[in-house]
Amino acid sequence: MSRPTIAITCGEPAGIGPEISIRAAWELRDEVTSVLIGDAALLSMIAGELDPAIRLVALSTMAVANNGLPRLSRDQIAVIDCPLAEPAVPGRLDPRNGHAVLHTLDAAITGALEGRFNAVVTAPLQKSVINDAGVPFTGHTEYLAEKTGTPQVVMMLAGGEPLMRVALATTHLPLKDVSAAITFDGLMRTLDIVHADLQRKFGLPQPRILVTGLNPHAGEGGYLGREEIDVITPVLEAARAKGILASGPYPADTLFQPKYLEQADCVLAMYHDQGLPVLKHASFGRGVNITLGLPIIRTSVDHGTALDLAAAGLGRAEHGSMVVAIRVAADMAAASASASAMARSGH
Repeated sequence: MSRPTIAITCGEPAGIGPEISIRAAWELRDEVTSVLIGDAALLSMIAGELDPAIRLVALSTMAVANNGLPRLSRDQIAVIDCPLAEPAVPGRLDPRNGHAVLHTLDAAITGALEGRFNAVVTAPLQKSVINDAGVPFTGHTEYLAEKTGTPQVVMMLAGGEPLMRVALATTHLPLKDVSAAITFDGLMRTLDIVHADLQRKFGLPQPRILVTGLNPHAGEGGYLGREEIDVITPVLEAARAKGILASGPYPADTLFQPKYLEQADCVLAMYHDQGLPVLKHASFGRGVNITLGLPIIRTSVDHGTALDLAAAGLGRAEHGSMVVAIRVAADMAAASASASAMARSGH
């Protein structure tokens, strides 16, 4: 796969998503075929202000559905037009545009499932705007899972040099609810998903997974909690019996050291603020959010809509995380294609 085709949803139109999407797509035009999905008029206006050399070619969702993507030169970037209900004002949220943002996701998901896109990369959106538009919405990850019929997904962030991958057993939960959410069946499914996607989408034949405990000092033999004894250790034993190279549980405060990480392909942390502060310290602004378990490849940036930066004008937002997200998606697409080819050949 020399030039994968990557769909990029441009996110909240009043935020920095449109700008960083255009800048990253233009920067990587010799590496990937980027297809922006958003309001074509807004994107064209932004592109013209960023660099008059950027050439956008607007396409309708109907035309793409019927005829596929046209062949464009490398100095042209396709835009699947999802028109806004109202003109976007930088820094100012407008619930009337909430449905248009969801349409960008729908176009990307449909195109990926139908094979037009090798991967989907998402710019940040504003959950409140979509909810204010009358659509119950908890986030990109949940929406993608629902639309693809995926019963369970796993959130992973990656970044830093050397690359660190951190997956999460639980995500956006109050801390008081985390312990009850860590069950044998749920944690086993999480490990299965992480293991399978590290193989299929990252090209790692025998991925090595280090698993944290939940409690300080990994429970200290039960004196600081029994989740490690009652749930996590039995899950790891069952996983190893299935051939998954999962070890632990390790105290989270000492696990994130080079001497451990260099022996691992991924860390599975028990909750959001246990695993992600370390990774974000190592890679903020260059990190990537990856959704595991989906039938498609999806990555995203590691930051939000930055409405204040958008309101201050173009040129202030950093697009480094979007560049990395696209490159990681392209690498995953290549690894996935290679794994599929090997499976078809019987190797």
